[in-house]
Amino acid sequence: MMQRTLFRRGALLAQKAAVEVSLLPMSAPLQPRLDRAMSSVTIPPPECMLRPLEVPFRYLFGPGPSNVPPRVLAAGGRGIIGHLHPEMYEIMNDIKKGIQYAFQTQNNMTIAMSGSGHAAMECAVFNTVEPGESVLVAVNGIWGERVAEIAERMGANVHIMVKAPGGVFSNGEIEKALAKHKPVLFFLTHGESSAGLAHPVDGIGDLCRKHNTLFLVDTVASLGASPIFMDQQNIDILYTGSQKALNAPPGTAPISFNERACQKMFNRKTKPVSYLFDMAHLSNYWGNDGQPARLYHHTGPVSGFFSLRESLAILAEKGLEESWRHHREVAGYLWKGLEDMGLKLFIQNKDLRLPSVTTIAIPEGYNWREMLQYIMKHHNMEMTGGLGPSTGMVMRVGLMGYNCQKTNADMALAALADALKNCKKSKA
Repeated sequence: MMQRTLFRRGALLAQKAAVEVSLLPMSAPLQPRLDRAMSSVTIPPPECMLRPLEVPFRYLFGPGPSNVPPRVLAAGGRGIIGHLHPEMYEIMNDIKKGIQYAFQTQNNMTIAMSGSGHAAMECAVFNTVEPGESVLVAVNGIWGERVAEIAERMGANVHIMVKAPGGVFSNGEIEKALAKHKPVLFFLTHGESSAGLAHPVDGIGDLCRKHNTLFLVDTVASLGASPIFMDQQNIDILYTGSQKALNAPPGTAPISFNERACQKMFNRKTKPVSYLFDMAHLSNYWGNDGQPARLYHHTGPVSGFFSLRESLAILAEKGLEESWRHHREVAGYLWKGLEDMGLKLFIQNKDLRLPSVTTIAIPEGYNWREMLQYIMKHHNMEMTGGLGPSTGMVMRVGLMGYNCQKTNADMALAALADALKNCKKSKA
């Protein structure tokens, strides 16, 4: 017993001595070695990082992102919580219900991607298409081009239907292509922001079911501004982005899959090419797979989800039908002002114009880049030119969500009138 006590006392004394030694001044040979280690940083702190962040205010009247309402900014600025906390799951559940309302769907497999609209675009293709399968893409602007490239990159057999920017595909043309190519997936852009087109959707979902094809629709530029009914229109996969008419910051992308899509998606022979976008994991992360526990897959954008939830809440409070009506009214006001100014609208049929993004045919004799630069410099206002195949054909003015006001339309019209007056016009 005494030996055990002496052993414990000796151990305590040894620990005390070790602590005292560690507190002694460093020996001379050791100090230079540490100095050399501490001075081994050869790249100094960048001067820009020693200055406070400065972000100018701009009127974002382009195709997106648009200015974000203070309420959504405040939601994104709330304190962080863990991405796997119960309270975070509750917020994600709210987001799911908000997306179901915005999409007009009862689909259980409804989530928000951690990424921009491109993340949802790739998620849709990667999960429902396997290498070698046939995919049909309607290309009448940049977004069809993007989906065709994404599908091609992952090994699909891609077929494209092509029209000039702003062109409309008839249901007869679509059915003929479905019968010819027998695709597992058909893609169509509802809101083609590069051309300012709101493409008709009615009847296409029925054709896709007739030909055993999944119907994928892009509503990044149109959701909240132009009517879409996922369940009623038999859309199998629908996605959008957070930064346009939904009025949240960029970085989250709602997407929904119906039962037909889930049957294809969860009965694959091969794994999707992306781990991050694998719906087998994402369905669990969002609590959609019926499992009792949500397992770690990736760290979601917590602040981005706060902002998205608030933007969906604003849409729910306003009501979809009122949001559609309001966007159409303000767009009509802008269209009349542009025509009164002598400008021509790129989409001539009013019923096919996208209310959120208006495309103006470049006025004859003017350099569109010069006009847009003038407007940015003198009015602190963003408008943009075309994108992809519409480059050099149009200028784009976006009034959506928080920016969808007649007072903003007046500001945009005044800026364009000023540019027309002060920018040089060629004599040719």
